[in-house]
Amino acid sequence: MHEEIFEKLNAVAKAGRVIHYSEVAPLAGLDMSRQEDRNKIASILDEISTSEHNQGHPLLSAVVIHKEDNMPGQGFFTLAKRLGLYKGEDEFLFFLQELRRVHDYWN
Repeated sequence: MHEEIFEKLNAVAKAGRVIHYSEVAPLAGLDMSRQEDRNKIASILDEISTSEHNQGHPLLSAVVIHKEDNMPGQGFFTLAKRLGLYKGEDEFLFFLQELRRVHDYWN
């Protein structure tokens, strides 16, 4: 697991905030303008949230959102479906509920 990104997401969650992908990617030396790097950050976030889920915690990557629409990327929802947390109903509502769970857990 990428410890620096995990620690950053943890701090963001504890502060009850969100962070943009473009602020997280440089912590792994990634550039969000490159598709390959976007795939890598998605993989890193997937690994972090999967680990958190396996420990009974909410999906920590819920704090990472796009600047354009203030929503996480599709990888977040794909992961949530894979883990049986999201059935494909309302993405926005699921995101808000999971973000609240993250903030509540880390607060």
